[in-house]
Amino acid sequence: MLPCMRIRSLFLPVGAALALTTTVLNAPAQAVVGGTESTQAYSFMGSFQPAYPAPPRADGHGCGVEVLAPQWVLTASHCARTPTLAKVGVPRDWQVRIGSLDTTSGGEVARVDHFYRLSNFQDEGGIWGKDLTLMHLKAPVKAKPIRIASATPRDNTPARILGWGMTCDDMNNPACFPTRLREADTAVQPISTCPSASAGELCVGSRDGSVAATNMDSGGPALVRERGQWTLAGVVSGPGGDHAPTLFTDVTKHVDWINGIISGTDVPPDDPIPNVEGAVDLSGCMGSVVRTATSAPDDPALLLTNGHCVQGQRPAPGAALVDQPADRKVSVDDRQGYPGATAHANRLEYATMTGTDIALYRLDKTYAQLTAEGAKIFRLSSTPARPGDSLAMAYSGRRFACTAEAVVPHLREGGYQQDNSLRYATNPDCMPWHGTSGSALLEVHPG
Repeated sequence: MLPCMRIRSLFLPVGAALALTTTVLNAPAQAVVGGTESTQAYSFMGSFQPAYPAPPRADGHGCGVEVLAPQWVLTASHCARTPTLAKVGVPRDWQVRIGSLDTTSGGEVARVDHFYRLSNFQDEGGIWGKDLTLMHLKAPVKAKPIRIASATPRDNTPARILGWGMTCDDMNNPACFPTRLREADTAVQPISTCPSASAGELCVGSRDGSVAATNMDSGGPALVRERGQWTLAGVVSGPGGDHAPTLFTDVTKHVDWINGIISGTDVPPDDPIPNVEGAVDLSGCMGSVVRTATSAPDDPALLLTNGHCVQGQRPAPGAALVDQPADRKVSVDDRQGYPGATAHANRLEYATMTGTDIALYRLDKTYAQLTAEGAKIFRLSSTPARPGDSLAMAYSGRRFACTAEAVVPHLREGGYQQDNSLRYATNPDCMPWHGTSGSALLEVHPG
């Protein structure tokens, strides 16, 4: 999926009130470096090609998959992400290409109609050692499945790795994205060879990392021989450290989970999908399209975010940016959090971090045009939130459930002063992080 390897690092009815949150969840992904182009296809090997998150390459490849049964493939959990980070559910526009050397042609193409993630980023301990997803195919494929290894491979066991991941680090260079399958013969290393390893992981590759899986190999296999046949021992999860082998989830430790789902004897229910419409992801901040009580349908729509979220130089203490050129793409999330209506912010009308922390952009579409495209538009409240009010924070992919705790008369930081800032009580349902800045605060009405 989208590149990023390892980070140790909901909707209630809402009404008129709207304020801003002033506060990145990337997910890992992993071509085989130090390897060669495969000369013969592997029937069980496939390329996962999701529409969301859209991989940054022309062939649509995001991760590797392995066929375990005619209608079941296995990949990494971090590869199978929906906007709300559901663990179980129905995806939108996911497909796999099975049994071909090439990501763009040949083999069998099948649609994914359900996914089951063993772990999620919000789980205690994250996804490490449990970075697996089973995906159900709408129609069976003819490819011969691969068998899971009978046990965790011992240290120094010969292994083969496969993938279509990046062969160089330049995301803007198409030559870094091979469309032909690559492979390398290497070994399972002692787990201490991978400094960032967690329980339930395998360390696979050369000790110096010169032969290893890399970015966009995620979900791909570590194969070991049993009785003269390839078997699946691990699935690419993330980097093992600087100049180190790659970490794979040990598939043999999760056979019961896999068999329970494939056999139908232990199938978890779908996660409920919250209504998260209206959020706008501004790459490190959030925003929302807003209107006032007097806004007309043919008026240019306005985008609201924080003053510290503007591009380029932030407003200086005691100053404001007024009527500045802007160039920001805007995509308004639909009810399930997928990108919906689109626009372009072509003017920064006003931004300040003095007294308040606010920025207002003018878009190249009217309220009527965005409404026709299905965009959620929030109405600005004419009355402030009060202590005790229930609030929903409109972040991309979820709604934080918060409560206004107090109004702080003056808040000073870094030469700036904020007046009448809203403090909300933190709780397990209201734990914003860096990247939630600019999220709209929506008043929740009972019932």
